[in-house]
Amino acid sequence: MKIAQIDSGKNFVAILTDDGQVYLASDSNNWKIDNVINCDRFKMIRCGRDHLLLLRQDGIIFAMGDNHFGQITGHFPSSYRTMINTGIENVELIACGQFHNIVVTNSGEIYSWGSNDCGQLGLGDNRDRNKAALVKFPDYDDDDDSIDTKIKNIVAGSNHSLFLLENGQLWGCGSNSVGELGLGDKKNQSKLTKIPIENVQKIACSKFHNFSLAHDGSSYYAWGKTINGDWLSPRKLDGLPASFASAAAMILSSPITFGLTSTIYVFEYNDPLLAIQSISRLFNNPDDFDVEFIIGEQCIRAWKCYLKMASVYFCRMFSGDWGENNRVIIKDYSYDIYYAYLRWLHDGYIRIDQTNIDELFDIANCYCDERLQKQCKKFIGIDLNEQTLIDYLPLIKRYEIGTGGLQNKISHLTMENVMPKIIDNLLADDNENCMEKFLQWFYFEQSFLEK
Repeated sequence: MKIAQIDSGKNFVAILTDDGQVYLASDSNNWKIDNVINCDRFKMIRCGRDHLLLLRQDGIIFAMGDNHFGQITGHFPSSYRTMINTGIENVELIACGQFHNIVVTNSGEIYSWGSNDCGQLGLGDNRDRNKAALVKFPDYDDDDDSIDTKIKNIVAGSNHSLFLLENGQLWGCGSNSVGELGLGDKKNQSKLTKIPIENVQKIACSKFHNFSLAHDGSSYYAWGKTINGDWLSPRKLDGLPASFASAAAMILSSPITFGLTSTIYVFEYNDPLLAIQSISRLFNNPDDFDVEFIIGEQCIRAWKCYLKMASVYFCRMFSGDWGENNRVIIKDYSYDIYYAYLRWLHDGYIRIDQTNIDELFDIANCYCDERLQKQCKKFIGIDLNEQTLIDYLPLIKRYEIGTGGLQNKISHLTMENVMPKIIDNLLADDNENCMEKFLQWFYFEQSFLEK
């Protein structure tokens, strides 16, 4: 007996063996079903966040688990100990998002059900379904024969779905709030919509993430939520990743695996510590580099290909103005700060304090580095108090970050700590002219009264 397929949900793992048996392991009492489903033989399994789909060898779909969104069909709240016959037959492919399912039959029909708040079922609306509904491609002119609806594969992300056709076209529907459909915008799509990428051979998503991956036979492409921000259109990944697991490691803060590869019985494993150590060796290695950053009389060495992957700014610069340069002169930042930033791009470590926050925030803003912006903003939010408020206010105003929780904290500090002292000073006996000066300032400072 050998493992044929592995998948997992929030707190359970499902294993399909080559003899058709399914084994379950979980730390939740919900999934205590003697660890194996003995009665039937299956040929494919897929896990949602809290539910499991099982494709029996005769083409019938069964489901187990939570049913809050109708993902196992029917009107009951859940079924963890008994398989539910969904009534769908002649099925060839199955896929699970976080709370929704899509399947393809032997005749090429697509069915979907479950959560549909973002249109991920491809049915033209946002209503959840507790039974399978037929998904149709958009209508085209009768003389348009360019759409080959023969489905090669289907995958599902957290709230979006992808459909790969035999002709290499890729279609999608559902959430596009961070670009996971690759359409160049952030508009959700409740109907199947063609994605601007051709000759696709393989696709991958993760039910717990909002990104998409595609492989055209030679290169990997990614779009959606990444460590470098929201990629609204497919981008080719540099560095020649060897698998979807290694491609995902390039765009996510925490590497994930996609279980068994298409070559059955070969298991993919990603060691995040080993990956960090390997990447760290690319930084400031005097024996291995192709670009030097010159700051004053000091230099920092790195590899262009990695910097292009790690930073939107470096990707743009090394593809343009700096493309042929192997020495880049940095005049706007100190050596220590630039060293800290480049090191952070390689190993994820950075120290932020009051002495460097201004310069690091300037790098984050000029380089459009959303991750560093978030770290700087987080530090200000933690360190902000009555004493530091006067130091951070110029930064908060300059970079327009005084919103949300930070604004609430500023308001609280102002009302609880600053305003009482102002009032005390105005009412003090030795400050007879302060009240008059304060009122003059208040009524003549137009910017203060704009609202």
